[in-house]
Amino acid sequence: MLDIKFIRENREIVEKAIQDKQVEGVRLDEVISLHDKRKELQQQLSDKNAERNKAADARDIETGRRLKEEVQGIEAEIDGLTKEFVKLMSAIPNIPSPDTPIGKDESGNKVLRQWGDKRKFGFPPKAHWDLGKDLDVIDTERAGEISGARFAYLKGGLALMQLGLMQWVMQVLTNRETLDVIAQEANLSINTKPFIPVIVPVMMRSAVMNRMARLHPLDERYYFEKDDLVLIGSAEHTLGPLHMDEVLEESQLPIRYIGYSTAFRREAGSYGKDTKGILRQHQFDKLEMETFCLPEHSYLEQDFLVAIQEYLLRKLKLPYQAVIVCTGDMGKPDHRQIDIETWMPGQDTYRETHSADLMQGYQARRLNSRFRRADGKLEHVHMNDATAFAIGRTLIAIMENYQQSDGSIMVPEVLRPYVGLDVISKAV
Repeated sequence: MLDIKFIRENREIVEKAIQDKQVEGVRLDEVISLHDKRKELQQQLSDKNAERNKAADARDIETGRRLKEEVQGIEAEIDGLTKEFVKLMSAIPNIPSPDTPIGKDESGNKVLRQWGDKRKFGFPPKAHWDLGKDLDVIDTERAGEISGARFAYLKGGLALMQLGLMQWVMQVLTNRETLDVIAQEANLSINTKPFIPVIVPVMMRSAVMNRMARLHPLDERYYFEKDDLVLIGSAEHTLGPLHMDEVLEESQLPIRYIGYSTAFRREAGSYGKDTKGILRQHQFDKLEMETFCLPEHSYLEQDFLVAIQEYLLRKLKLPYQAVIVCTGDMGKPDHRQIDIETWMPGQDTYRETHSADLMQGYQARRLNSRFRRADGKLEHVHMNDATAFAIGRTLIAIMENYQQSDGSIMVPEVLRPYVGLDVISKAV
């Protein structure tokens, strides 16, 4: 969430962010009024407690009893106001970065750069769902009978490729020499401290996901009301709260995690969209980067995460374009969002495969994740999250770009030591 002081001093900026992000139901007047009322009550509470202390010193029992009841009433009122204040504050979106385009939807996104030559095929390239069915490495029909729509079995060489991607990414992100190369190639002067590998919980308490600003819209989540637990939609959902209610030291930053998890999304708003294959699934696997850094380094940190994403795609030799996302298409907590869209020749289009979200202090303020400067001053850390690989979508890109005329799929050279295969063919 934003700082109330910032809201007061920059009301026009906040109102523009609300308008540009198309967020409804935000009432700044009420937020400010509640904050003022709470301050008044807190002063009253302080005054009453001072009177109680005087009454206690004077052994005035009757006055002390009366003041105690008054204090309890004020405390209850403050508690109610605080809950409503936090609820309203949580609805206010983050401020977009100065370079974020203003737009209503994805049509307002802007391409920053493109890389790679699109392969010219000597045959009509197939979509991944046809390749997967012909090779018997994707089975959505049996999955549909057993689990329902938007589930799939990955089999044979494709399953091995998923495991290979996971191993390769972990090796890249834990190797400082490789991260040095990535930073140098991107002309970034940054601390290349390696990532800590994490296998995360895939369920979390709803209150914590709400503090991450990722609980809503709730109809996108699988929520178990009896247990008050939510299935995560990305590893960053349980990586982000790792330093909740904690004070880190300045010398510890940056802290970087690379998390692996299965993720779950209801895809409630995508009825009839991308129903073939494995592009849009209820259950999928992701490798996600989450970092905590100094406020003055957060833009540089996001640029580094995007450089890592581009390095991985270049090593796979997959054509892509980097896109800066407009206000109407970005998440409410995002300050700046950069997506990478990878070329899918079987579908004759670019599809989103990666996202890099800079939150600045928006999530950290909700999570109460802070750090202590060398001079003792406490500040909120700045947070970034970014996709290393949305594995299903990466497999799609590899399948469609590396397909051969006989229907087989070549394994990218960089993955062969991890997959143990040079080519994926139909099992005999």
